[in-house]
Amino acid sequence: MDVFLQQLINGIALGSIYGLIAIGYTMVFGIIGMINFAHGDVFMLSAFIALILFLALTQFLGMTSLPLVFVLVLVAAMALTSLWNFVIERVAYRRLRGSFRLAPLISALGMSIFLANFVYVVQGPRNKAVPPIFSEVIHITAGPGGYNVTLSYKQILIVVVTAVLLAAFWYVVQKTPLGRAQRACEQDAKMAALLGVNVDRTIALTFVIGAALAAVAGVLYMLYYGVVNAADGFVPGVKAFTAAVLGGIGSLPGAVLGGLLIGLIETFWSAYFSADYKDVAAFSILAITLIFVPSGLLGRPDVEKV
Repeated sequence: MDVFLQQLINGIALGSIYGLIAIGYTMVFGIIGMINFAHGDVFMLSAFIALILFLALTQFLGMTSLPLVFVLVLVAAMALTSLWNFVIERVAYRRLRGSFRLAPLISALGMSIFLANFVYVVQGPRNKAVPPIFSEVIHITAGPGGYNVTLSYKQILIVVVTAVLLAAFWYVVQKTPLGRAQRACEQDAKMAALLGVNVDRTIALTFVIGAALAAVAGVLYMLYYGVVNAADGFVPGVKAFTAAVLGGIGSLPGAVLGGLLIGLIETFWSAYFSADYKDVAAFSILAITLIFVPSGLLGRPDVEKV
């Protein structure tokens, strides 16, 4: 029971990070029907930005207040990553929006390769360690044999930040003019443009919002694992995309739900079976789910526009 409870805590924290990345996938796909395969590498880039900012503030400027440092790193990483993704949308995607469907996909794959190799060249292939942050833990139970169930402050922070951001962006999409413009572009971009919606600006803001959420996930990932690597964009990115599809791509709550499920499947499989096959288990659950629920757990059935 203690192992189950500990893995439940670990899975929720890991799944929350996947969910934040998955929201970026689902928002872009919901509006322009494109899978931004560079999104995982944007997440990885944001983790390196957070690392550089953290080291600059603590070691070069001598700041000692970790909560203040965390807030500054979070805000700066969100701003810089959003700017980077805005440039990506303008350079790599906007001109191809009206082209054949494979063109944006190929461009996204090319941008993913560019970002991964850019970080390899600038930072090198080795792991970059982060000094421990918020390393305190809460001991929940002490089971037989000395096994302790712990809940770290980092895990609490990850879950709280994810819940707050999900609520905030759900409100933005459902209750604000920007959200109405996004939903209009999702239904029919040409008709939305005829009715006065600035489609280019709406799509660009969607990329900016997705990058901001990826930056939050990157900061939390750096905080949680204490190490970042240039290869950290591909696997978390694929798992976050899997989470978006599992939850129902186009649904913000579905993206977070899918992320939580992927995180829980990974941690429980690693605890009770072989950790070597945790990815196989996650993708198998995705395949089984889509056989019976093709639109995902919270997705809406696709309706062909005529």
